[in-house]
Amino acid sequence: MPSSLGNLLQLQHLQLHFNNFNGTIPSSLFALPYLTDLDLHSNNLIGNISEFQHGLLSYLDLSNNNLHGSIPSSIFELQYLDVVILASNSKLTGEISSSICKWKYLRVLDLSNNSLSGSTPLCLGNFSNSLSVLHLGMNNLQGTIPSTFSKDNSLQYLNLGGNQLEGKISPSIINCTMLQVLDLGNNKIEDTFPYFLEALSELQILILKSNKLQGFVNGPTAYDYAFSKLRIFDISRNNFSGSLPTGYLNSLEAMMASDHNMIYMGLTNYTGYVYSMQMTWKGVEIDFEKIRSTIRVLDLSDNSFTGEIPQVIEKLKALQQLNLSHNSLTGHIQSSLGNLTNLESLDLSSNSLTGRIPTQLGGLKFLGTLNLSHNQLEGPIPSGVQFSTFNATSFEGNLRLCGFQVLKECYLYGDHEQSLPPSSYNEGDESTLFGDGFGWKVVAMGYGCGFVLGVAMGYIVFRTKKPAWFHRMIEDIWKLNRRKIRKKVGRSN
Repeated sequence: MPSSLGNLLQLQHLQLHFNNFNGTIPSSLFALPYLTDLDLHSNNLIGNISEFQHGLLSYLDLSNNNLHGSIPSSIFELQYLDVVILASNSKLTGEISSSICKWKYLRVLDLSNNSLSGSTPLCLGNFSNSLSVLHLGMNNLQGTIPSTFSKDNSLQYLNLGGNQLEGKISPSIINCTMLQVLDLGNNKIEDTFPYFLEALSELQILILKSNKLQGFVNGPTAYDYAFSKLRIFDISRNNFSGSLPTGYLNSLEAMMASDHNMIYMGLTNYTGYVYSMQMTWKGVEIDFEKIRSTIRVLDLSDNSFTGEIPQVIEKLKALQQLNLSHNSLTGHIQSSLGNLTNLESLDLSSNSLTGRIPTQLGGLKFLGTLNLSHNQLEGPIPSGVQFSTFNATSFEGNLRLCGFQVLKECYLYGDHEQSLPPSSYNEGDESTLFGDGFGWKVVAMGYGCGFVLGVAMGYIVFRTKKPAWFHRMIEDIWKLNRRKIRKKVGRSN
């Protein structure tokens, strides 16, 4: 970056991003007396962040660079700061100073995707009523989640995911009445399902995945239309048990209708900041720098849910991704899942599902990822256009499935196709081969006795060297056959 920029003493706004500037940031840049906006995000800047020598700065964005070291202490003396974004530098270290509480006018604080450590300052829940974004995700923070969120706060986006936070989720979070995004995933939180979150009527994204949460998810408990605006609901990789939360599924109104006005989700009162998050998409962990308003995800995988897949899921017609894998679900795959016409990814693997794969799933035109492996499914794999694109890994572990995907021919039996021909013997099913009257043990005994008797008679015959009774029997049979041949010849003449 040209060092001459530091000579522009009257400069108030400096925006240089996506220019691939290399090298360090000139220290003189932090000493410009009238500078209020400094935006150098998405370059290749390296080195430490210099100490600030003036107090008028209100906007600071140094994200998506290669800066390292700790956050300079002088930054906490900038009392007019409105936006601070230092995200995605990876090598920013040290602790978050409690001096952060001096920022009274802050609206956006994003320190995500770095290597910050230590505990979260106790004041983070209530130090500024104007704070709308608090993103500290994907660091190495320890301790507990802030336990006191003040009333009448303006928080819309709270992301503490991807740290090592412990303890419980504080009920005071319901004071964040404007909250749209809550991400506490990938931590060490030990708690039950936080039913009090039902009170957050504006909540659109709820991620509690990869923690130590346990117990039932019955709900709703107090609000008939709990989570009605949820677009993304991810409680995977915990230890929830019982049946799937039918009550909540029945109130997910935002997943029942598609959003045709595609925008990127962001602050309602500030257009310069869009939401970002880390999410499992089609089996891959992806960092979403922008989140489309059209996205709809329901992920309840890797828990201990039991029972059948509820029929109510057919109402969630806007769903793009449904993951119920790695549970203990039983029963059949509902044919009504074929009504989820926007579905792009379906994962029901590693359960105890039985029966056939519904042919209705073959009509899902957007289905690009399918995993039905390791269940107890049987019969032919549907012949829909989408199903022809899936390979054996989508169906492995289902020994009674047939189709070209699993290299097993289907046989027609009556009006149905099955993986084995009618004459095939299935281990453990004796009646298939022998009927209801005989078992394999009885038949085996008969064969054994006959074999022993035959060997014994053969031995006698050859030891006695053509006994008379045996010789006469052979001669009588030979003479009888000759008489029959002569009669046939006489008739023909």
